Amino acid sequence: MKKSTLVTQFLGEYELKLDAKGRLVLPAGLMRQLPAEAAGRLVVNRGFEKCLVLYPANEWDGIVAEVTKLNQYVKENREFVRYFLRGASPLELDAANRINLPNPLLDYAGIEKDVVLFGNLNKIEIWSKQLYNDMLNNEPGDFSALAEKVMGGRL
Repeated sequence: MKKSTLVTQFLGEYELKLDAKGRLVLPAGLMRQLPAEAAGRLVVNRGFEKCLVLYPANEWDGIVAEVTKLNQYVKENREFVRYFLRGASPLELDAANRINLPNPLLDYAGIEKDVVLFGNLNKIEIWSKQLYNDMLNNEPGDFSALAEKVMGGRL
């Protein structure tokens, strides 16, 4: 299967456990989806919700290029950049396809042992299994109406 060099698309949900050292093994299903351009380099950061977000380095570079264009003389832009970049940490896969997640980020996301990895377009969300299940249990009551509101005028 040939990977596109233009768009990274992660799919799937994977339940895992952190090892005693706080490391996480990326499942083979996600490893196959990593773009060659990332060369095993990743960046983890806080998500907008209480999760972590794992980006291939090439995707992160594109996001940083967009953030860099923000006018730093505008206070909201400075605040956004600070909060968005706070905690961002470079990671590299080891020989066993493991990543070592920083403790402050694990604390932020409430991750202790049980983890869910969720492929979400160009990134992988890393959730505490409990918080992920809580989020799913609070899905919109009318997903059809939400889909129409968000996507209705696009097709």
